[in-house]
Amino acid sequence: MPRYLLSIIQPDGPPPPPEFLGPIMADLVKVNADLSAAGARVFAAGLTPPSGAKVLKLQDGEVQVTDGPFVEAKAQIGGFTIIEVADETAALAWGGRFAKAITLPIEVRALQPDHPPAT
Repeated sequence: MPRYLLSIIQPDGPPPPPEFLGPIMADLVKVNADLSAAGARVFAAGLTPPSGAKVLKLQDGEVQVTDGPFVEAKAQIGGFTIIEVADETAALAWGGRFAKAITLPIEVRALQPDHPPAT
C-alpha cells in the first residue's frame, strides 16, 4: 500500500494558550487513536521551532552549517504523520480529519515507492 506524508503547516509565533490548545490536543489524540485502530499509522512526530534548525550545504567541497530554517517563511512544518492507506482518496480523508482536529492546514504528499537496493 502507498504511504503518504501529512504535514502540519504551522504559522510562525508562539504556541496558542493552553485553554485554546487543550481541546485541539484532545481531538488530535482521538484522530491518532482512530488512525492506529485502522492500521494506517506508521509514524508521527512534532518538530521543535524552526529557529533551532540547522542547514547543511555543500560549498567549495566542504559542508557548511548555518543556523535557522532553510527558507524564511510565515509558516513552517510543525509536525508530520506518515500513513499507509489504499490510495490518495483515503489519505485525503485522513488529512481532512487532521485539519479539522488541529485547525491548521495539512499538506498531503505521496512518498515515492520503495526501490530495491542497488546491487
